[in-house]
Amino acid sequence: MNSAAPAPLDEATIIRILQASRAEQGAGRIQESDQLLANVASRAPGHPAVLNELGVRMLARGAADQAQSLFSRAVSANPSHPAIWANLAASLKALGKRAEEWEAIEKALALEPRHLSALLQKGEYLDQSGDTRNAAQFYQAALDSLPEGAAVPANLAPAFDKAKAQVNANRATLANALDESLVKVRLRHGGAPQPRVEQCLDILSGNRRAYHSQPTWMYFPGLPAIEFFDRSLFPWLQQVEAAVGEIRAELLRVMVADRDGLQPYIDFPAGLPLDQFKELNRSRKWSAYFLWNQSTPVPDHIARCPQTARILEEVVPRCRVGGRAPTAFFSILDPGTRIPAHTGVTNTRCTVHLPLIVPPNCGFRVGGTTREWVPGEAWVFDDTIEHEAWNLSDTPRAILIFDIWNPLLTEPERDMIQVATETVGKYYAETQAKGT
Repeated sequence: MNSAAPAPLDEATIIRILQASRAEQGAGRIQESDQLLANVASRAPGHPAVLNELGVRMLARGAADQAQSLFSRAVSANPSHPAIWANLAASLKALGKRAEEWEAIEKALALEPRHLSALLQKGEYLDQSGDTRNAAQFYQAALDSLPEGAAVPANLAPAFDKAKAQVNANRATLANALDESLVKVRLRHGGAPQPRVEQCLDILSGNRRAYHSQPTWMYFPGLPAIEFFDRSLFPWLQQVEAAVGEIRAELLRVMVADRDGLQPYIDFPAGLPLDQFKELNRSRKWSAYFLWNQSTPVPDHIARCPQTARILEEVVPRCRVGGRAPTAFFSILDPGTRIPAHTGVTNTRCTVHLPLIVPPNCGFRVGGTTREWVPGEAWVFDDTIEHEAWNLSDTPRAILIFDIWNPLLTEPERDMIQVATETVGKYYAETQAKGT
């Protein structure tokens, strides 16, 4: 008596059985996994996903010739799937069919230029062909194709490790080639440091990431993204540094006699997204003692710190924008605390740090440049470039922070930005006052 042929499977059922087979395999139940795969293969023998899965199993078991046959049938059934082409390339590599392997890799990348496996395969192919420099470029593309924070697939971990090693080796070789080619040029120009050129070459060779101004509110076009500004632009810094002893003494008195005046620097109201500041919101791990807060003076605090206030008022050419600036405060960072990477409000202003109390293991990064604070030595930076700070010591770190105009703005530009900023503030304040 003839039994009826099993009913054909729909697409969703095929995929579900394949997923169940992989899950059983992942759990170490190989026999159950194979039974599921054999079942779906008998009922959907020409389905590309089934053929591909069978090929993967055969390749893992060393049967490269059978795997290649299965993958070839799979790409014939579905030639628009890059993963199947990448798998076919892997089987062809195992069989030593180099020309056909290259063709399959190129097919995969033509369909999906950022296909992770195919990029790694192309890098390895070029590497084994002796073209290590171009191999490194495809290895880098593979590394870049993995989303930030994503885990490397376990089956690709060895290939990723190799890719990283090759990329790093190529960077070092390229950096040496650049240094050698520029020796005579440097001497011709007196051997003086050229920081912008060095940063450019570091970015070109992959040793440094390019950082740009990313203000959270107002972006002023045409201003260069300078991480730390040259001190020669701020001759008044020397006068500020000369008063560091008096400023530090006032800070120490505050920390003893007016600790209630310290407030969490991050103080977002309920309902706002906290993102990277969730841990520090309303926390005294990063506290501030404001003398001026977004243009508003704090009279009691200024009275406690008269010398600091005098220096800020008489020496520093501060920006004055109603509702926004100046801002000046002592910033205290507790031991074992990190300020996460973030960006400031507008690149029309710059931030000044005057280090007052700096224990060991404190650091600060702006873009691709990391520095350690030196007590009494100020610096000026663009806070709209990603920056972060940390205190890994066992004592608090304290600095004076205040804002100034970006020195590359012209006087008319400063005046117009001041009025425009104040106008925007009033515009929204009027709307809130009307209750709309």
